[in-house]
Amino acid sequence: MVRVLDKAAVQPRRTFNPSTSFIIRRSPGRSRIATIQIKIPAVNAQPNRVELVATVGVKGVTGIVQILFRIFRDGVEIFNTQQGIESAGSEQNYAVTFQAVDRNVKAGTHVYTVTAENRTANTRADVVGPISFSGLAVQTRT
Repeated sequence: MVRVLDKAAVQPRRTFNPSTSFIIRRSPGRSRIATIQIKIPAVNAQPNRVELVATVGVKGVTGIVQILFRIFRDGVEIFNTQQGIESAGSEQNYAVTFQAVDRNVKAGTHVYTVTAENRTANTRADVVGPISFSGLAVQTRT
C-alpha cells in the first residue's frame, strides 16, 4: 500500500517548435530544462520514494551528439542517462523520455532539476520541445 505525499509537474513547452528552440550547451556547461518542488512531510513519511519522469524534445543539428541528461535534488546529482542524437537523414527529431526513483528522501521541500549537456565536440543539438517534468512522492510500506 502507498500513500501520496506530494506531486508536482511542469510543462514549459507543450509542443514541438523549432522556431523557439535553444542550443544544448557543451560539457562541462549545462542547459537547465525544467524544475519542480516536492514536499516531504516531517511526520509519517518514511519510508518513501519520489518517482520522477521527464520528456525532452530534441533535434540533432550537426554530427551525432551524445546528450547527458541529469536530475539533481537540491543541487546534488541523483540520476543521469545518455542519449545519442543524429542530425542527418531520417533521424533528426527525438522525444527523449526517462524516469528515476529517489528513495527515502528526508522531510522538507526539495528542488528537482533536469539538465542536458552536449558531450561531443563539434556537434550541436537543440531543445525543440515538448518539455515535461513530473514528480510523485509516496510513502511506502515495507
